[in-house]
Amino acid sequence: MNRKQIFRLALVSASAAVFLAVGLRADGDRGDRGDGPRNEKRMPNPGQQTFRFDTFGDEAFWGDALKLHQAIEGSALGGVGPGVSPATALAVGLKVDADALPGSLVSDVRNGKVNLNSPATTLALLKLNAVVGVTGFFNPDGSLKSMGIQCALCHSTVDNSFTAPGIPAGNIGHRLDGWANRDLNVGAIVNLAPDLSVPEKVLGVDDATLRKVLLAWGPGKFDAEVFLDGKAFRPDGLTAAVLIPPAFGLAGVNLHTWTGWGSVPYWNAFVAVLEMHGKGRFFDPRLSDPVQFPVAARNGFNNVQIDPADDRVTSKLADLQLYQLNISAPKPPADPSNLAAANRGEALFNGKARCATCHTPPLFTEPGWNAHTPAEVGVDDFQANRSPDKIYRTSPLAGLFTHQKGGFYHDGRFPTLPDVVNHYDGLMHLQLSDSEKSDLVKYLLTL
Repeated sequence: MNRKQIFRLALVSASAAVFLAVGLRADGDRGDRGDGPRNEKRMPNPGQQTFRFDTFGDEAFWGDALKLHQAIEGSALGGVGPGVSPATALAVGLKVDADALPGSLVSDVRNGKVNLNSPATTLALLKLNAVVGVTGFFNPDGSLKSMGIQCALCHSTVDNSFTAPGIPAGNIGHRLDGWANRDLNVGAIVNLAPDLSVPEKVLGVDDATLRKVLLAWGPGKFDAEVFLDGKAFRPDGLTAAVLIPPAFGLAGVNLHTWTGWGSVPYWNAFVAVLEMHGKGRFFDPRLSDPVQFPVAARNGFNNVQIDPADDRVTSKLADLQLYQLNISAPKPPADPSNLAAANRGEALFNGKARCATCHTPPLFTEPGWNAHTPAEVGVDDFQANRSPDKIYRTSPLAGLFTHQKGGFYHDGRFPTLPDVVNHYDGLMHLQLSDSEKSDLVKYLLTL
């Protein structure tokens, strides 16, 4: 039996397992998850399609250049190495969209009849377009030709609608667009690539150095600025990567990221072209500064030109922005037992604790220029100095309950909300009692 026959046999077996055993479409009302229009199948939303499925042509980078698809396949199916099984993919934080899977014998999954350790099963899931934020491009013989990524890779996750032995809750479920995927280990995923010579050339480092940087990021973090300034580690030796922020609840909010930079359409263009490596036009003269942004200046990232006929980003930005601005911040389940404490916390938020001075309801950030100096927020200036305006954004607080994993602030330096409250209690000399701090936390988790 030749390699092609082996591949087809493995893929057919895996596809059959997925079709017969992983029918995970949940019954009943899906509820308001803040992921845009409920009737998306009847009325396709172009911005939603872009957010979820558009690679902007970045498969030329992730597949053709980095050859990441070969690592996914594994040597048994024509790629390299052991391959990426569903178990491996879930372990690095990738998610599976239950609504992309055909409905059938869920009991087979729960009885362990799907091989979660086979890369062929991963390819079958890619064929179903079921891996959130990842698209596989296939040859006529069924082998994986290339792969690309979408916005949803970092800024979507799934709910807890499916569990089974070997598949913990939160790995397979309905999409939650705009939610930060704090399980996603971007660095570990990129490190699987057989060929990192392109980013090594951009950064001016060798293979071992780049892989050390990638593996230092850890779950839920990404360092967009390292490809601009080359600063991979903080002065204290910790990674310079920051937490993936949520992308919901941004209607009315000016600055979009931890350290400002620009609004939603600015960051979409920046990420699509400079980080996802899609085919598009990008302009920001601030990146021509060889002192602050030596990597960007050296590589001409301040003014990326492309033939308009080949531009797969610019025409999508308006619809993408409209969709993102319509992703409302999700509301936590009501907890009557905490109602009295949360009400007291709300009074503190708007009064003694002075939170509303900056986190102005209902935006929960400042209307207008929602930014402060490092001294004003009482933290070091390392990450702020990596941005053009050297500031930290006042992050909107709506939906705060969804992104507690990984800690708070841009780098997760405060492990819990009580740690954040204690920080401001000391910085602003608020003299909050322990019970007041507890009430304030309970209110924050209702936003």
